[in-house]
Amino acid sequence: MSNSTASAATDVCGKYGNDPGRMMDIVREVQEQCGCVSSAAMDAIAAACGTHRVEVESVVSFYAFLTDKPKGEIVVRLCNDVIDRMRGVADIAKVFEEELGISMGETTADGRITLEWTPCIGMSDQAPAAMINDEIVTYLSTDKARRIVGRLRDGMTPKELVRTYGDGNNAHPLVRSMVVNNVRKPGAVVFAEHTAGAAIRQAINMSPQEVIRDVKTARLRGRGGAGFPTGMKWDFTRSADGGKRCVLCNADEGEPGTFKDRVLLTERAQVLFEGMTIAGYAIGADTGILYLRGEYMYLCAFLEEALAKRREEGLLGDTICGKPGFNFDIRIQMGAGAYICGEETALISSCEGLRGDPKNRPPFPAQKGYLGHPTTVNNVETFCCIPSIIQHGPAWFVQMGSKGSPGTKVLSVSGDCAMPGVYEFEFGITLREVLRAVGADDAAAVQMGGPSGQMVGPEAFDREICYDDLATGGSIMVFGARRDVLAIASEFLEFFVEESCGYCTPCRVGNVLLKQKLDAIRAGKGAPGDIEFLEQLGSCVKLASRCGLGQTSANPVLSTLANFRAAYTDRLGGESEGTFLPTFDIREALAESEALAGRTSVIFSE
Repeated sequence: MSNSTASAATDVCGKYGNDPGRMMDIVREVQEQCGCVSSAAMDAIAAACGTHRVEVESVVSFYAFLTDKPKGEIVVRLCNDVIDRMRGVADIAKVFEEELGISMGETTADGRITLEWTPCIGMSDQAPAAMINDEIVTYLSTDKARRIVGRLRDGMTPKELVRTYGDGNNAHPLVRSMVVNNVRKPGAVVFAEHTAGAAIRQAINMSPQEVIRDVKTARLRGRGGAGFPTGMKWDFTRSADGGKRCVLCNADEGEPGTFKDRVLLTERAQVLFEGMTIAGYAIGADTGILYLRGEYMYLCAFLEEALAKRREEGLLGDTICGKPGFNFDIRIQMGAGAYICGEETALISSCEGLRGDPKNRPPFPAQKGYLGHPTTVNNVETFCCIPSIIQHGPAWFVQMGSKGSPGTKVLSVSGDCAMPGVYEFEFGITLREVLRAVGADDAAAVQMGGPSGQMVGPEAFDREICYDDLATGGSIMVFGARRDVLAIASEFLEFFVEESCGYCTPCRVGNVLLKQKLDAIRAGKGAPGDIEFLEQLGSCVKLASRCGLGQTSANPVLSTLANFRAAYTDRLGGESEGTFLPTFDIREALAESEALAGRTSVIFSE
């Protein structure tokens, strides 16, 4: 077995030119062929690619969807983010466990089916949901779970579980998914009518500097959350030292409650690739990479076909649209289940065939990014804005939105609302208007920007959604009055603890301590001093962490302390001289000695 595995691994390496920079593609394909990336496969890959075995193993051990030990032929990954939990995924998990005769993390006795939890898979608008191999199953119920297990046991493949197709390109022959788009409100920018190549042809009649000038004049800011001016980033990249430049698209939307990029990849792929190509022209790049999260593998063949079609039409490749010297092409880099790769330097590491570890900054990617080349990294929505700006002009774009935030924002709305889905609103709309549009009549709390954002209450509902007020990368999760904000904060912390790369102590240890203290307060074992402890520790994690994940991971605690303080104080116990701390259980502490002494201690208290 090891010889055949090693041979298969060597062949896969050859397919990718024995390039260690394509390690992600190599190990994914080896696992697809062999069921796992075994020790023998790692040795063979290291030998073929001229790298160290530890480098291969570090990649395999880092990503959630990679494994060095065989799993079932079918892997059922149930999503356990906060929205899925609200929708009853715990009951569905019990049914899967009962029907399969295994617990979470185990494989059936015949080795055929493995059952696992996984974080957000970008389906919060149609939860509960699961990945069965690469197939997405939505709107799960306990009855549907029983039927799925029965069909899998009868020999049905995951693909055959899909009986009906979703709308739009979800029904495309290369997709054929049950996922639905849930586009509730298309807007004037991202969802505008588009003719392939029109914006490129207009751009190449301008100089690269003029293209960058128009993007700057439009005051387009990155739609991923940080809001850095896009034109400025492109200008930095173009003027950086180096003969080669790169364009990277971050399609690794792993933030729980975010799914807008899923819809844009499905319905606006041509717009996305047009925007990336214009960026390539503007900064002088010849290489583009779309980093596609592993959860969206079901879209990969469809996106590859879209790229092939653009090459055939002269919109990618050499001498694009007949423009001498304008050579630019795009490849897709699949991820493998790592939230941290949404951070731009971690994404670059992954594209380079490494663990998704964040890099130290400076140098910034615009100075030294992918393979050391100046690189611009923008997200899907940002690139989708570019064609409209080029075609209609920056003056058209800045007429929309608010003074400090021109244009529109695509929102992913989920949770306690009647119409979860994707909405494109102009910046400056109030949160209350959004809640009214999505049918959230009972909203008591709203999480803006996913777990790394902030939770706000009714007193903030009249604030504006824009970079200068209520900022969001796109995720809006609505929670009704019956929800426990501390339980939600705890679940968000659990997510960050799981997804931390573990590099720096403030994030690796601090988030664990935050969750422990928060859970003690939830259990009624907190003391008044615990609030100050949470504030100080949260600030430490925020200030001392190395990358964006750690710098925002304390926000579930810090924002709920700021906006829902009563939820903490109402659960705190008293603290006076002569009493035990609420977190101290004297009976538990004395249990071992009482067992040795053979008698029960007498405890005196005031």
